[in-house]
Amino acid sequence: MSFGRYYEEFETGAVYPHWPGRTITEHDNTWFALLTMNQHPLYIDEYYARQQPLGRRPAIDTLVFSLAVGMSVADTSGKTIANLGYESVVFERPLFPGDSLYAESEVLEKRESASKPDRGVVAIETRAYNQNRERVLVLRRSFLAPKKSSE
Repeated sequence: MSFGRYYEEFETGAVYPHWPGRTITEHDNTWFALLTMNQHPLYIDEYYARQQPLGRRPAIDTLVFSLAVGMSVADTSGKTIANLGYESVVFERPLFPGDSLYAESEVLEKRESASKPDRGVVAIETRAYNQNRERVLVLRRSFLAPKKSSE
């Protein structure tokens, strides 16, 4: 199995579905809250969460973000020299423990590096969905991909 892509392997407009998906558990949510020191009661206090508008504990947004980015790495940035940044991150709807997360990435653009001929900049949009194909997250990021011809 290939891990990531070289600059030449990206095509603007190409869409890469990421597999497998990941079902979020209560355990994932609680451990992520503890690991990241997120002590908001919405994520760690079931009684409190039941009294809020969603009526239950949602998955922590940054957990969903982290999983979606992680899912994309094998198909996109696995060979990356450097991550250059996140242009935008939009959480469109909550995900809950018991839901499954799926993602796909589209190549928005690519350009050769102006200063180093052995690499290029790739920009992608990653879209994450729940098991009902309802979009939960959209993020845009760019990274520096090596050229295959430089190896």
